[in-house]
Amino acid sequence: MFYQAVIERLAEPGARGLAEAVSRAVGEGALTGGTKLPPVRSVAAELHLSPSTVNAAWQLLRRAGTIRTDGRRGTVVATPGAGGPGRYRAALRQTTGFGLDLSTGVPDPRLLPPIPALHGLSPAPTSYLDEPVLPELGALLRERWPYPAERLAIFDGAMDAIDHVASTLLRLGDLALVENPCFPPLLDLLETLGVTVAGVGTDASGMLPDQLAAGLARRPAAVFLQPRALNPTGASWSPSRAGALAEVLAQHPEVYVVEDDSAGDLASGPLLSMGSRLPRQTVHVRSFSKSHGPDLRLAAVSGPATVLDPILERRLLGQGWTSRLLQHLLLSLLTDPASIAAVRAARDEYARRRRLITTGLAASGIELPPGEGLNIWLPVADEQAALLSLASAGIGAAAGIAFAVGPGMTPHLRVTVGLVTEDHAAVADHLARAAQAAARPIPR
Repeated sequence: MFYQAVIERLAEPGARGLAEAVSRAVGEGALTGGTKLPPVRSVAAELHLSPSTVNAAWQLLRRAGTIRTDGRRGTVVATPGAGGPGRYRAALRQTTGFGLDLSTGVPDPRLLPPIPALHGLSPAPTSYLDEPVLPELGALLRERWPYPAERLAIFDGAMDAIDHVASTLLRLGDLALVENPCFPPLLDLLETLGVTVAGVGTDASGMLPDQLAAGLARRPAAVFLQPRALNPTGASWSPSRAGALAEVLAQHPEVYVVEDDSAGDLASGPLLSMGSRLPRQTVHVRSFSKSHGPDLRLAAVSGPATVLDPILERRLLGQGWTSRLLQHLLLSLLTDPASIAAVRAARDEYARRRRLITTGLAASGIELPPGEGLNIWLPVADEQAALLSLASAGIGAAAGIAFAVGPGMTPHLRVTVGLVTEDHAAVADHLARAAQAAARPIPR
């Protein structure tokens, strides 16, 4: 059925022609949602095309949402209305009816620095050809960067930057290594690109070097890492862990390293990067959303010119640049003494709230490893029973399964304790009770 539907609509050979033929077949109902696509090599042989041409066509269809990767089933025609970021919806969607919603992973708006008035901040640019990065901001960021950056760019938030980088570095069928557990939107993004994802274990200092070495033996195209305040566990690299990871990665110069420092200025751990040892392999992304405001949608990115230059050239054909007005605003926030003090106070307050919760959990016999940031990774006996226990107390949390890479992870909840402003002992008690809650047996 697939070949007949496509051949009847294939007006011209090539990736675009094949993508258009499949798209028309879906639009006209000849291929329905859930239809499994044949293997790439089979399609190439049947249609007398090269596998790379079919791969390119699948990439176009995937970006358009026409097809999607469906786990072990392979690539299928997307079902209308059933697409989109499944893990993101499952883990981070807005919940209602909770007096205390700790599922979101967002910063406390009361701890964000006040946004200065926009008028008088900067005159409008006089040319579309002005530098994409505000020179004063670029100079300041370079001073504060963890290593000398060959290229520095500004994007509309960390995930926008990672989307551009991943779309450039990775191809359909490539393997990427990520931390396990991992931030769900990254998993959604890689799945959308048709990339196979393998999880690498972590501890209180981040990704485990021996497991990374084992994963690299599978010849991945890229490794994605969070140097500080790993979402969801809160793990941050120590200098010795960063050195150990760099030693392992140095043996694979063909593998790119994409770092997501999403905690930014809210992290108190040392500012570390593989770029200090492996500048030709490393893309470092630093977000200002949690520290200075999610609606700023700003992140700074460094990387080798061979990686960033093609991305920036392609971006000129679309958005072009990130608003220089917003860049001026960020520059103001990064240099204004009151804003600097506000971010420092927020960092200390998040650490205090986290410490109060973990101390309360320890009093109930639940010891968590050291960490920082907005979240804790709470081990539980049963995820659904734990969520139900918290819900009965008016508290929301995120199910850990959305953060897991593959089967076998013990049950957890991600709890955004950075939003707990009072009654920390009571909240810790509710969390401890939820952690110990077990699913009720089904009556026979």
